[in-house]
Amino acid sequence: MLDITEKQVETLKKLRAKLGLNRTEFSKLVGIPLRTLEEWEAGNRKMPEYVLRFLVYYVLGRNVLFKDKDAEYIDMTEIEDLYR
Repeated sequence: MLDITEKQVETLKKLRAKLGLNRTEFSKLVGIPLRTLEEWEAGNRKMPEYVLRFLVYYVLGRNVLFKDKDAEYIDMTEIEDLYR
């Protein structure tokens, strides 16, 4: 079973991968400093739970907004299940 930090790291990486973004692109998209993102993904720093929740909702919302504009739909079921 994953501890909370490992779960956060896995969720964050999956979110970024679902969007097809590298760390730099993802940090710019969500407004989080690159160094902070790197520290979170390395598991060196624990992100506040509300930040991860925000990122999940942000990506889900972005997914819904772009769905109707012929952009590639991102299946977020895997992320939602991991986060719960």
